[in-house]
Amino acid sequence: MKADIKFFLVIFFLVVSTKFANANSEIKIGLLAPFSGEFKDVGNSVFGSARIALNKINNDNINILPRDTKGKNLETLKQVEQLYIEGVRIFIGPVFNKNLKGLEKFQDAYFLSLTNKILNNPKNVISAGINARSQFNAIKKYQKINKLKKTLILIPKKDYKEEIEQAIKETKFKAKKVFYYDIEPTKLTKQIEKVTKYEIRKKNLEEEIKRVENSDENNKEKKLEDLNKRDTLGKIGYDSVVIADFDESLKSVTTSLLYTDVSPKNISFISLNQWFDETLFRETASQPISFPSVNKENFDQFQISFKEFYDYDPNQLSLITYDLVGLVYYLLSQNNFEVSDKIFRKENRFKGISGIFQIKNKKINHELNFYSVYNGSFIKIF
Repeated sequence: MKADIKFFLVIFFLVVSTKFANANSEIKIGLLAPFSGEFKDVGNSVFGSARIALNKINNDNINILPRDTKGKNLETLKQVEQLYIEGVRIFIGPVFNKNLKGLEKFQDAYFLSLTNKILNNPKNVISAGINARSQFNAIKKYQKINKLKKTLILIPKKDYKEEIEQAIKETKFKAKKVFYYDIEPTKLTKQIEKVTKYEIRKKNLEEEIKRVENSDENNKEKKLEDLNKRDTLGKIGYDSVVIADFDESLKSVTTSLLYTDVSPKNISFISLNQWFDETLFRETASQPISFPSVNKENFDQFQISFKEFYDYDPNQLSLITYDLVGLVYYLLSQNNFEVSDKIFRKENRFKGISGIFQIKNKKINHELNFYSVYNGSFIKIF
């Protein structure tokens, strides 16, 4: 491989090479991903990043064993069973949350899943994705920097709403109001009208126009001219809104907010991790809109380096996979390359290309950066 990987994991260079010289046995790491079927592109990208990470470690005693889950739960269990018999006790994967069912029977095995969901997972599964808890911790920091104290949280009635609720609880996130909305467009706008007091503010404007029309004020004409340019009158009671949504559904919510005369020029628009979705650039009326995410500079460099190796663009899960290979290597090196429960329980902080990780009691949290979409760019806030 001729490509020069310019990014690096600090954790790789923390390992003392002499430690491994004392280890006589091969370290096997199972890699569970879909290499065939509907999601094969995801699996191939994940495997590609694992190979790059392994090449970076450059230690022949570490062996990654990829197995095709086909994106199905039963196939996942079948592949795990085979690797478990071979002595594998650490797995990267599965990719999807739906494939975690049944893994608890492999009690002394550990699964670093790429899912970002943390609720109701088997006890031996460690969620390594960018979870809601990590994101709300970053939003709290953004709140503090911008002195935002009246936050409205908009949560869609989707299957991940419990994850959002748990994140709010665990991070002790302060919100003035939490509002749940339907993703169906015909219902959405009416619900946004309700939570933003649109009809009240509209009526306030009508009444103010009538009052001024019937008044003897000196600057009456100017006031009327200004009032007639407005759509509503009065405050909505919030200084910021967190929209826990993505893609077209997120854009539907911001469109409804704009319709109800709620503008990001007056109210801070915040969303969850958007993975630097450039389609947001087209939504100029909804800018600035800010979100927590991994480090963009490192992410961009990872994509460049990956494409140099494989001549195609990686998906976001590849970034997480790369870091997880390094994480496993680091944790094993700290435990004399013995697989045991304590390597995932002991508190550790380490730096990967996605940013800083913290692992403790079989939980991974990401210390995320924060970005704002404005004028065709992603602007780093912190």
